[in-house]
Amino acid sequence: MFCSQCGEELPETANFCLKCGVMTRQGIEADVPSPWKWDEEVEKTLSTVAKELEKTFETVREKIHTSIKGESIICPHCGGKNQSGSKFCSKCGNELA
Repeated sequence: MFCSQCGEELPETANFCLKCGVMTRQGIEADVPSPWKWDEEVEKTLSTVAKELEKTFETVREKIHTSIKGESIICPHCGGKNQSGSKFCSKCGNELA
């Protein structure tokens, strides 16, 4: 038996190619489960992390822009208006994120 992808000669009982890892006809007919595709999972995870980082950077950019412009900071806890650059709310005392 030969691999359909790379042409490697294989034992008749092989479910996967010993050289390139592709599933053989034997493996398909035996309904052997494919191994975990770690590279695809890592790529999905990194893509998700990249999107979350971009959201975080955008939030930081907005906060810096607000601070530079001297605009008031609205407390997310009580809605109080605070001076730009404030780290804590002057009305409720909560940290301004």
